Amino acid sequence: MEDSNQVLQTEDLSIGFKGKKKESSIIFDKISVSAGKAELVALFGPNGIGKSTLLRSLVKLQSPLSGKIFLFNVNLRNYSRTRLARKLGYVSTETVHINNLRVHDLVSLGRYPYTGWMGRLGKDDIDKVNDAINMVSIEHLQGKFIHQLSDGERQRAMIARTLAQDTSIIVLDEPTAFLDLPNKYEVVHLLQKLARKSGKTIIFSTHDLHIAIQEAAKIWLMLEGQIIQGSPEDLILGGSFSKMFENTNLKFNEAMGEFRIRRKPGMTIGLTGGQAECKWTRNALERIGYRVTAQGIHEIMITVENDRGKRVWEVIRRGDKMQFNSIYNLCSFLEGFRDSTG
Repeated sequence: MEDSNQVLQTEDLSIGFKGKKKESSIIFDKISVSAGKAELVALFGPNGIGKSTLLRSLVKLQSPLSGKIFLFNVNLRNYSRTRLARKLGYVSTETVHINNLRVHDLVSLGRYPYTGWMGRLGKDDIDKVNDAINMVSIEHLQGKFIHQLSDGERQRAMIARTLAQDTSIIVLDEPTAFLDLPNKYEVVHLLQKLARKSGKTIIFSTHDLHIAIQEAAKIWLMLEGQIIQGSPEDLILGGSFSKMFENTNLKFNEAMGEFRIRRKPGMTIGLTGGQAECKWTRNALERIGYRVTAQGIHEIMITVENDRGKRVWEVIRRGDKMQFNSIYNLCSFLEGFRDSTG
């Protein structure tokens, strides 16, 4: 194992659980992935496929059934608990419920690998704690109790605690779970900035594919029987995401980078206009069962005009023209038209 560009690597890793009679229950095997310095890596896959088990194996909370994990070209088995705590930090999905614990105290717990059994903070420790708090912009919260925080604030505090641990690698299991949409984006964008500016390798599991595509440098994609890694763009263009639910009613839209419900297309409608207007008009028309194209002449043609923010949808059908001032009104008309024509 000699690859100076890779901070973490696995070789033919098999993960799962060992039974009482030494019988193994394999969840996933033949995992060979890597993460480089200053990379934000998103772990993505369907429920129950083994994402949390993989992360727990990477942080030595669970022993792999076979295969190898290397941190800085050293086998994970050779790391003592203290040595590992100085290299790798972990944020689990568990919510901290401790009364009378303030944010500053929580972040200070990240210094445990360095303070010895008495837990006394020296000047360097205090500086690390304050730096961590500043990095996630929670200075105004450090005197608050943990139970007084919102979910987004609590997640930032947990990340700060791990930053105070001053490790080269941070692993997070579902850091955006239970967060509202703005906080999901803010937390993942924070992780991306920390990876780039602090040179840390950050690995996190997520179900928020759209956010991961925008922010992650690499994605580990867990599919049935295989794990694929690469930049989000390479995985999209290579059709990897389309394999996830190929036997379901979902399809992956490569142009939009998102999963969509498979719909049986009906009549074709022509659509022209501005890029944003056409994108969302198409989205609405496909939802109600029409096929939409910008090519050719069709029985129904729609043109969207945007005059200083005032949008008008003009529909031409067999020479007749109608205008609508919203997509909602446009779709209401077209649904009525479709119902009347069968």
